[in-house]
Amino acid sequence: MRHDDDLLAYVEAGTSPYHAVEEAADRLRAAGFRELSESDHWADTAGGCFVADGGTLIAWYAPAGAPGAAPIRLVTANTDAPNLRIGRTPDTADRGWRRISVEPHGPVRLDSWLDRDLGVSGRLALYDGSTRLVCVDRPLLRAPQPGPGAGKGRGPAPLWGLGGEDPGRLLSLLAGEADVHPSDVLGWDLMLHDVQRPAFLGDAGEFIASARLNNLVSVHAGLTALLSAAERGPSTVTAFAAFDRMAAAEGTAGAPQCALLERVLHRCAEARGGCRDDWQRAVAGTLAVCAGMTDALHPDSGAPYRPMPNGGPVVDLGTGRAGTAEFARACERAGVPWQATGWGEGPGDGPGDGSPLALLLAARLGIPVLDVGLPGLSLNSVRELCGAHDPRLLTRALTEFLLTDPAH
Repeated sequence: MRHDDDLLAYVEAGTSPYHAVEEAADRLRAAGFRELSESDHWADTAGGCFVADGGTLIAWYAPAGAPGAAPIRLVTANTDAPNLRIGRTPDTADRGWRRISVEPHGPVRLDSWLDRDLGVSGRLALYDGSTRLVCVDRPLLRAPQPGPGAGKGRGPAPLWGLGGEDPGRLLSLLAGEADVHPSDVLGWDLMLHDVQRPAFLGDAGEFIASARLNNLVSVHAGLTALLSAAERGPSTVTAFAAFDRMAAAEGTAGAPQCALLERVLHRCAEARGGCRDDWQRAVAGTLAVCAGMTDALHPDSGAPYRPMPNGGPVVDLGTGRAGTAEFARACERAGVPWQATGWGEGPGDGPGDGSPLALLLAARLGIPVLDVGLPGLSLNSVRELCGAHDPRLLTRALTEFLLTDPAH
């Protein structure tokens, strides 16, 4: 399958962070990676392994005989996207219309969700301690444009039927989809998604239009790069981590996940015979790329410069300078063009600030983290746009980055 077709299939499957991780885990298993549990003893972490925890995934490939002090080449991304989440009391009604109460997650552009056919997906938590994924991937909800005389400042409350308020109706539907009884459900993490399929757009099909491009395009690129690097035989430990709840303001929910990443990588080194000093040496030689999306030059903008689609990945020169040269050389080896931005013009939000995930990684592990993005339009909208060639270029660059020999 072509890379861009595979990306569209992945984005379509990843209607929630949980589904994105489930699809990624299936691909890792198919490639021979072993799933490990944190509660088990790790006697052997050589070869391909991964840990999945809800909407978070950490995968790595350690060459046979790699010492505990082997440096790590790491790619990170986030599995969640700005969207609308369903609250604790979703069922409501207004003037004979049944509605669903939702809340914004992250810097979502609310107007973009109006007049769209919406489904529901996410995870149900059961009283027995287990969880069930659920996905209603059909037109179920719709938030109409405000009517004449409607007050301002009210967020969307999608419609899904006629009648009075019917508490528990949505839960009953979703429990049935998950083949459980509503009384077995303790809680949930549910979100809306646009049911329109991803598509190629433009006169020459040179763009991709889809929901959740920011940031499943980077999750797909990082995952594919890890699998490609593993096939080619890396000289050091290569890893990929995808975190949930990073699209929320400042990404504060990602701190425990960065701690999980540190713990997993540390245990991986210990299982290869590494001691505390070996782990510190491994960290000292580690370099990470944080992959995301950034705003492309808008056709109506008067800005003097912004990156353009299909021009290759964008490197923020205001952050992670220690890794810029290494990533640039990786692009050169892969034959991939790349675009440079200055302070505050790239994936970061301010002069040299970096993305929230990059800042968390740097603070937790004390490693250089380079922000790399793909340029796009309508970011944080229900449906976004990027160049059709850029995801393939980013994947090739990340593959070469993971294959970089730290000794050279």
